[in-house]
Amino acid sequence: MSTRSKIRVQEADFDIGAEVAALRADNPKVGAVACFIGTVRDLNEGSAVETMELEHYPGMTEKSLEAIADQARERWRGSDVLIVHRVGKLKPLDQIVLVATTAMHRAQAFESCAFVMDYLKTQAPFWKKEKTEAGERWVDARESDDAALARWRDDRS
Repeated sequence: MSTRSKIRVQEADFDIGAEVAALRADNPKVGAVACFIGTVRDLNEGSAVETMELEHYPGMTEKSLEAIADQARERWRGSDVLIVHRVGKLKPLDQIVLVATTAMHRAQAFESCAFVMDYLKTQAPFWKKEKTEAGERWVDARESDDAALARWRDDRS
């Protein structure tokens, strides 16, 4: 199975079906694809969200995402990883992120996808600012995100 990753940070929306088809293309060894799609919620911490703005450092962000994908591919040999992360101003229902991983079997695909998302949520250099009726606020990672990340540091698959 090939080992490759595809990383994009962009303002434009993405087509999940087209992205997954491209990830699987020409690889008959893929037996499983796991995907996670993150979207903007309309409510966070008890306040209605009007918009969410995502910022990043071009170049630095992509290198960080590549490192996360490389770690996943090292743990689950033969996996391919796709990360598409949007930046800019988004509104509720908009897609924020797509993580897709391939593997020969479903357990590895699910595990590698969860691994990438847990690292992405806590380690990737993105900054999120929500606009609510009460004003603007920066969004930090939650304790539950840090706890999810800790399981990968303790458990080498």
